Amino acid sequence: MGGFCEPAYGDRSLGDVVPAVAAALGHGLGPAPTGLDLPGAPSYVVFLIDGLGANLLRRHAEVAPYLASLLATSTTGTAGVPSTTSTSLTSLGTGMVPGGHGLVGFTTRVPGTDDLLNALLWDVDIDPLEWQPHQTAFSRLQAMGVRVSVVNKREFYGSGLTVAAHRGADYVGVDRVGERIAAVVAASADPPSLTYVYDGDLDWTGHRWGVDSSHWLQQLAMIDHEAEQLREALPRDRRLLVVADHGMVDVPADNRIDVAEDECLASGIALIGGEARFRHLYCVGGAVPDVVATWRETLGERAEVMTRAEAVGRGWFGPVDPAVLPRIGDVVVACRGDAAVLSTDGFPYETKLIGMHGSLTDDEMLIPILVD
Repeated sequence: MGGFCEPAYGDRSLGDVVPAVAAALGHGLGPAPTGLDLPGAPSYVVFLIDGLGANLLRRHAEVAPYLASLLATSTTGTAGVPSTTSTSLTSLGTGMVPGGHGLVGFTTRVPGTDDLLNALLWDVDIDPLEWQPHQTAFSRLQAMGVRVSVVNKREFYGSGLTVAAHRGADYVGVDRVGERIAAVVAASADPPSLTYVYDGDLDWTGHRWGVDSSHWLQQLAMIDHEAEQLREALPRDRRLLVVADHGMVDVPADNRIDVAEDECLASGIALIGGEARFRHLYCVGGAVPDVVATWRETLGERAEVMTRAEAVGRGWFGPVDPAVLPRIGDVVVACRGDAAVLSTDGFPYETKLIGMHGSLTDDEMLIPILVD
């Protein structure tokens, strides 16, 4: 089934990107990442393409000639764990590991309750300033005199995830590619500056149609054209840095395990969180050993099944704040290959997804860090 790609925290992970950009702008945010040495420039534009794994870009280089042309002179980094959007975007904006900023999954238990926080949709009863209380890297740079801007869809302004991950930056709401490019050019005009811009269409297409589909390839070609247009619109002294939050794998119908259809897998579990490729299992009292044994026997080589202590000890989340520990499942299940563990009782939409992510395979974890 192959091994896992461990996160490169402090070296070349997504959480190291903004500290590396800060160093390139001449404004240190602490110890510089050991594996990311970016060229100096008065302004940086960080373009995050949701779902563009490094392996996917290499595999389909002919479809994205501009982005692929930057591979030879750029670095391959890693997402954090899990390799999912909410965790990754928060690592980027805070410069922290998941165990520090606390967004350790797509859905995680609200400690002391039987409720899950969906970190993309959020819950109005959860204060993002309490869930993620640390100052962001964006706000620290802004306080140093660097103009920091977030260019993203209007609907995301003030959302729980935006507040948790990207607060402290000036927010520019846009909805179309043309206005997105124009907004980035304007926001980056006064150095020193860091402008962050996001595009989620490739990820949506992969989930819906799969990364082996013609739909995904067409969308990749459009994203490549957008990135090239953005580079051409920017003055040459402004650096464009293209990154991703994770990659993706297609999950076939015959390699999906549904907890709702297996009483043995459901036994001892009070709440299921995470997502299909990376599950957080919250167990009833005393059930952890039995849950681990049952899941290991049932899933075999299709997944790595670990206790919370084992996953934390392996360094998957980086150093973990005590307040964050109970958000991590008592048992963590990371899928190998192209397997997935569905929970159709709680997440019925998962049956409609073809492309998925969240685990630690190379296709999910490796991300491009492209400099032009």
